[in-house]
Amino acid sequence: MTPARCRLAPSPTGSQHVGNARTYLIAWLSARAQKAKIILRIEDIDSPRVKIGAADGLAQDFRWLGLEWDEGPIVQTERLPRYEAALEFLKVRELVYPCTCTRSDIENAASAPHVEHEAPVYPGTCASRKVADAAKLSTSFAWRMRTQHRTFAWTDGFLGPQSISLGTLGGDFVVWKSAGTPAYQLAVVVDDAEMGVTEVVRGDDLVPSTPRQLLLYEVLGKAPPRFVHVPLVVGADGRRLAKRHGDARLASLRAAGVRPEKLLGWLAWTCGWLERPEPIRACDLIERFSWTAIPRAPLVFEGFPLEFV
Repeated sequence: MTPARCRLAPSPTGSQHVGNARTYLIAWLSARAQKAKIILRIEDIDSPRVKIGAADGLAQDFRWLGLEWDEGPIVQTERLPRYEAALEFLKVRELVYPCTCTRSDIENAASAPHVEHEAPVYPGTCASRKVADAAKLSTSFAWRMRTQHRTFAWTDGFLGPQSISLGTLGGDFVVWKSAGTPAYQLAVVVDDAEMGVTEVVRGDDLVPSTPRQLLLYEVLGKAPPRFVHVPLVVGADGRRLAKRHGDARLASLRAAGVRPEKLLGWLAWTCGWLERPEPIRACDLIERFSWTAIPRAPLVFEGFPLEFV
């Protein structure tokens, strides 16, 4: 059997909050429950949004929570040759094409409704181009993946059977940005495949990424991991937790002197592993871990319990 390998893959685009901590705790416990190796990977290719010093803060957050790792940290910006090689593989097979369309071009051309939080369906404006046509272009361009609007089905480790058409998720998607950097979808597939990741646990806002990544796994000839998408932590307005919902940053909790065991106990209670919020270490939750105990609905965050403040 293939040894189980999992990963924690934060992005240094800002401070981590309790919503991030809940998802990472679930991922960490799932890994430890199956005696898997854990890789810490810093996904820093989204350079305009990366915050100086955020990567160090991420490692500090994980250490504070007791979520240790076995390999890493591995930094994506130090792996660009791997992504370039994957892009060349796709080019040789004419699976990508140069696209000069801007976001506004696509929005103006779109006529069909699209999935909430997803871009409009790409109208195929540049799809007739070949790879060789890139040399003739005088403007910047991205590389877009040919999807043929295929449908991909998989069994999610938490949500169960899923089936999504790429035609409803924006159609052909960008794998290499006009800025000359890999897009998230390509980089994460290259990384997870090379690192032998067997399970990916992440928030259910990333469900739409799964069929795109399954397509990339297929064309790159790699076996996909088991995908597990868990409910997010949201504010009272039902939107993903953010600054507008108050200060829920882990750095703020540390600065206030909150013990990590208190936060872990509260998070474990929200996941159904404890009958009441009580201090506990991450390592002591391994034997309590259960997928079936986790509530199916998003966790509504309306502030910390009084004992936190």
